[in-house]
Amino acid sequence: MGSGIAAHMANLGFQVTVLDATEETARAAWERATKARPPHFMVPETAENVRLGGIYTHLHWAQEADWVCEAVVEKLDVKRALFEQLDQALGETTIITTNTSGLEIELLREGRSERFRRSFLGTHFFNPPRYLKLLELIPTSDTDPTVVERITEFLEDHAARRVVRAKDTPGFIANRYGMWSMFSTIQVTERLGMTIEEADAICGPFLGRPRSAAFRLNDLVGLDIMMDIANNLRERCPHDAMAQSMTAPQSLAVLMEKGWIGNKAGQGYYRKEGQEFLSFDLQTHAYRMRREPEFGALDALARQPLGERIAAGLELKDPAGEFLREYLVPALRYAVQLAPEISYSYLDFDRVMQWGFGWEQGPFAMIDAIGPERLGIPEGPFYKENTVKTFAGTWVPQPAEPNYRNISDFPILQTFDTLYVRDLGDGVRAVSTRTKMGTVNPQLLDDLNAYLDGHPDQRFVLTSEAKVFSFGFDLGFFRDRIDAEDWSGVDGALAKFQATCQRLSQHSCVGAIHGYGIGGGLELALGCPVVVASAEAQLGYPESKVGLIPGGAGTVRMRLLNQENAKSLVEAVKVVAKGELAANAVLAQRQGILRRTDVISFHPDRLLEDAKQAALTVSPRPWPEWGAVVGPLTGMMDRAFDEWEKAGATRHDRKIADAAGHVFSKPNSLDEALARERQEFVALIQEGLTQARIRHMLDTGKPLRN
Repeated sequence: MGSGIAAHMANLGFQVTVLDATEETARAAWERATKARPPHFMVPETAENVRLGGIYTHLHWAQEADWVCEAVVEKLDVKRALFEQLDQALGETTIITTNTSGLEIELLREGRSERFRRSFLGTHFFNPPRYLKLLELIPTSDTDPTVVERITEFLEDHAARRVVRAKDTPGFIANRYGMWSMFSTIQVTERLGMTIEEADAICGPFLGRPRSAAFRLNDLVGLDIMMDIANNLRERCPHDAMAQSMTAPQSLAVLMEKGWIGNKAGQGYYRKEGQEFLSFDLQTHAYRMRREPEFGALDALARQPLGERIAAGLELKDPAGEFLREYLVPALRYAVQLAPEISYSYLDFDRVMQWGFGWEQGPFAMIDAIGPERLGIPEGPFYKENTVKTFAGTWVPQPAEPNYRNISDFPILQTFDTLYVRDLGDGVRAVSTRTKMGTVNPQLLDDLNAYLDGHPDQRFVLTSEAKVFSFGFDLGFFRDRIDAEDWSGVDGALAKFQATCQRLSQHSCVGAIHGYGIGGGLELALGCPVVVASAEAQLGYPESKVGLIPGGAGTVRMRLLNQENAKSLVEAVKVVAKGELAANAVLAQRQGILRRTDVISFHPDRLLEDAKQAALTVSPRPWPEWGAVVGPLTGMMDRAFDEWEKAGATRHDRKIADAAGHVFSKPNSLDEALARERQEFVALIQEGLTQARIRHMLDTGKPLRN
């Protein structure tokens, strides 16, 4: 966890020092961090910028730090011994935190100096820190309130965290309630004789939770970690019958005995063999092939709003309904019982489960959505308009957080078939696509051009109503053109697409990319003078996977952005030819997919605000001039493509690569390049192998290698 926190801060650009027992152990731990999966670092080079040292030889470095985050083993005596050394080494204004998932913070500050105690508090980062935005912050009775405000502001404004202050109780909010929920799911599944696949089918998206659901989540957290937390909670919460119920279910005990403790052991409730996932059978305690659950009633309810579908699910007279009644209703009632003990508000409790566990709604919002009366919860409702109930039963306004608003929070000013125009305030609009997964199609281009016709001087953010910015251009359009052998229609659509991207560069607009920004969606965003991309957005041009090259000026733009020398162009054309996505925006900028002038938004909930701020000052920006290349570009590309073929690329892969290479090397001007891009695209789409790739992708959602 310490390496993960350090890597997260280094990713953000901070100067980070990591101390371990010795400099050698620090380097060994850091070496392991560079190999972590999922990766701690956005680009490997970041790891080289962190200073490493030993506690006994470099403790004086702590005086230079604004924040010392201790994250040693979760043992009270070990932490106290370290604090005794740190007490005299801290700078006058240094903030000191202990990272723990449940140790009592008050006990850790005992015996320390007054200066230490007033600057000391607890943090609970979620693992892995790079990917999970929640941080529980736990002040002590001695913590200076101004220190609490300082660290909260820093964490939210500069460290890309969403902070919830929790009471200093065992497990805080997340582990006290979240871990009980995880244990309860196993116990109910065993008691009802259900399979782990059935439980996961209920506890995933149907309940507004991630696809990791219940048993996949167990494996991800680690069964050993679950047991450690459960044992700690039982020991420290003798007054809580629900905490006392967290004894090892039979299946968990068997898996623990065998050492099959989850993903880090290669197996737990699930085991991957080749491309198949095997499931642990709760009856036989052996692995077997996965069995697809048959819950037709749940499938029929899936498109209803969360509260409505759960309410209907609770009425089902089948195993799914029984599971919901046995697990969910007690879980929601326990939240009501527990909240005043461990949290400062119902809203804080809900936010922990949303931000830390990825739930669509926390338990109290879910109670309101289902209906408190249906659940036998007289304390509800908990939310009303823009207010939230207090534990005393009064109503207070929900905090105004303008920096964290979603696109749906802004009023709609104008509606097109494929777009909404929303008011972001301060004279900035949002032009937001409302196609499925942000896909681009000719109608969207027409609507966007119509908006530009009517608002030539309007500052705006180009974004999406979907969970992702865009999955690219609508392949169904090209399939229809293939069926009609309408190659001129393909060329005409591409010409319109290219012209729209060029037109965007003449406006004061910003593209805001979240989730995925690929193919045609990326081309459209990069038409804007500036892109603000979420740090974890996956970006790139996967057109080669369907037998094509980027045709909405994407191939041309890769040439323009990387034309400083022939070597850069070869690397850029390989990116286009292979169709691989950059796993994050930092990497996309390194690969020449994003411009150096584009902005990376590291806070997972501030993309829209960051994009709006960029839109307030953005100016139209013409495309770069088409530059002549110094060096044997064609020969260098041929050698790179030859090596790719030897490594396993197909002949059709090579044909696609050559098409991209022609756009890079043959034109003498931007207009020629755009025409050449369309020409190569139209030639490829007439190829039978390309058409097979397109149909396979539309039919299966997976690429075809041919």
